[in-house]
Amino acid sequence: MAKRVSLSGNEAVAFGMKQINPDVVAAFPITPSTEVPQYFSQFVANGQVDTEFVPVESEHSAMSACIGAAAAGGRVMTATASAGLALMWEMLYVGASMRTPMVLAVTNRALSGPINIHNDHSDTMGARDSGWIQLYSESAQEAYDNLIQAVRIGEHKDVQLPVMVCYDGFITSHAVENLEMLDDADVKKFVGEKRVAPFALLGGDPISMGPLDLPNHYFEHKRLQAEAMKNAKNVILEVAAEYEKLTGRKYSFFEEYKMEDAEAAIVVINSTAGTAKYVIDNLRAQGKKVGLIKIRVFRPFPAEEIAKALKNVKAVAIMDKADSFSAAGGPLFNEVRSAMYGIADGKIVTNYIYGLGGRDVTSVNIEKVYSDLFSAIETGKYEVYNYLGVRE
Repeated sequence: MAKRVSLSGNEAVAFGMKQINPDVVAAFPITPSTEVPQYFSQFVANGQVDTEFVPVESEHSAMSACIGAAAAGGRVMTATASAGLALMWEMLYVGASMRTPMVLAVTNRALSGPINIHNDHSDTMGARDSGWIQLYSESAQEAYDNLIQAVRIGEHKDVQLPVMVCYDGFITSHAVENLEMLDDADVKKFVGEKRVAPFALLGGDPISMGPLDLPNHYFEHKRLQAEAMKNAKNVILEVAAEYEKLTGRKYSFFEEYKMEDAEAAIVVINSTAGTAKYVIDNLRAQGKKVGLIKIRVFRPFPAEEIAKALKNVKAVAIMDKADSFSAAGGPLFNEVRSAMYGIADGKIVTNYIYGLGGRDVTSVNIEKVYSDLFSAIETGKYEVYNYLGVRE
């Protein structure tokens, strides 16, 4: 039976890892993800899991060790943030291309420079095309739930890809929330006691992995990797449906909040969705037809589904907690606007870069976005690219 607990996001992830009991965790601590390996190493030291915990000297080594363990057929997990994820960069591509499933908890944090330890999404948005599945989490509950589902998604025979579970640093990672935690036995039954690896370095039918791949085969291998990412869409929904039967909590590619008759909508990722829901409730009480789409799955990107969800709105603001420096909008904006082409044409589509480096995002900020959208609907005049909460 599930139990109600009060945990921070990092604690929820560490306890979820304890329930999963992976074969190997290799980690190098970095703020604000440090607590995850810190808590988990205590579980190892206390004999509460039989995981091989590998402390390493850098995040590059952590990911390298994880890839090796996953290639051998083990169930593998780790955690990082910001520059730690950037130091894994080379190995992220290696892990995805070798089709080694593993779970990486990422507490989203700004990337240098200047140096900043607070939250935004520049770290995982920079890794969006590395071949990893990306799941985002509004709360500690969602970080915990995504972690458990990530094991099943990545290890599915039609996928065999690594998965990032992302949540906001110092907001979700350190704030204590109430959440429902499953029994250990239910988690073990859901994910399976051991990973079933269809191919591995060890075992009865060992193979070679990670060889030099020249023009005669490289293209075909990347094409197969892309097909696995396409397959992940169906698997994500199948796993979510099974998880809903177990927990009652429903997950999909994204959450639609009061979108049934919304004229003005916001698309956002992670914890800011909670602030937006508060604003929506207040504006709805005033008769304003406003709604929200909170992205959970960014890779694979559910383009067609998002476009259909936005086909009835008059105006939409896509909010990016990362800047692409393309001079043409943030990464989420470009994905969503591209998805709408040909399916949800004729809409007012705007972009807001917000919250960089941990800048607070308040209900007043979100109210301004909705106010701007209604002004654009009324006058037809608006700015496509906007910065929210910045001094200029």
